[in-house]
Amino acid sequence: MDRRVFQEVPKPDPTIQLSRLLEVMAALRHPQTGCPWDREQDFASIAPYTIEEAYEVADAIARDDLSALRDELGDLLFQVVYYARLAEERGAFDFADIAQSITDKMIRRHPHVFGGEAVTTGFWEAAKDTERAARDEHGALAGIATGLPALTHAAKLASRAARVGFDWPDAEAVLGKLDEEIAELRAEIGHPPADLARQTDELGDVLFTTACAARKLGIDPEAALRHANRKFIRRFAAIEAEAARHGLSVDEMRLDEMEAAWAQAKRREAEGPGPSSAE
Repeated sequence: MDRRVFQEVPKPDPTIQLSRLLEVMAALRHPQTGCPWDREQDFASIAPYTIEEAYEVADAIARDDLSALRDELGDLLFQVVYYARLAEERGAFDFADIAQSITDKMIRRHPHVFGGEAVTTGFWEAAKDTERAARDEHGALAGIATGLPALTHAAKLASRAARVGFDWPDAEAVLGKLDEEIAELRAEIGHPPADLARQTDELGDVLFTTACAARKLGIDPEAALRHANRKFIRRFAAIEAEAARHGLSVDEMRLDEMEAAWAQAKRREAEGPGPSSAE
């Protein structure tokens, strides 16, 4: 038997592979020979894909699927390379500038690692405040990206406000406020004719306060909602399976039958092993 089949495959050289990726991106954007779709894109058209890729990374992590995570991180890296190429074409910056910028920032924010200084409480936020001031961004809420998912944005707004003392004393106090906001939403719903703008306003207050409760509990609200979404998908699949068992489609089931199948799925999860038992 040929012993060469047992030889370890050498690891790819990161510098070479990154150079290849940059060359691929340049070829895709070539004005004459590039891909027609890639040549048409700009910062705004690519941005939604970046958000989608970031969520796919988070999903692979949640599923503990390292093979998928490798691929999804590659997709996310490609987004960075895409932006770098678009900026390079405008003469603004390139990939090397991006890498230098984040490297310098990490060194600047970690003087206890790279400068021999003692780390102090609140240093990280103080460093970010200095950077925001240098960009002429002032105010307690300055520099929070408005393009964040709404729940994450709400949690960050509340966290930044809490740093200057505008905060509830504990999670219980936030839940009391949540009860108050839900009551106001109920009151608005109970006053016909329906005023969609006012109902939207009250529902927004409920969601914002929910994000504040998550922050106070140390829970990522986006992760909590994704967890709930997965749970809903799993249990609704159980309803569909129950319908199929009786030779029905799910839309032929009565609501009480759906609810019974849902409750049964919930009981099975509670009785079984693994993370689902805590949902």
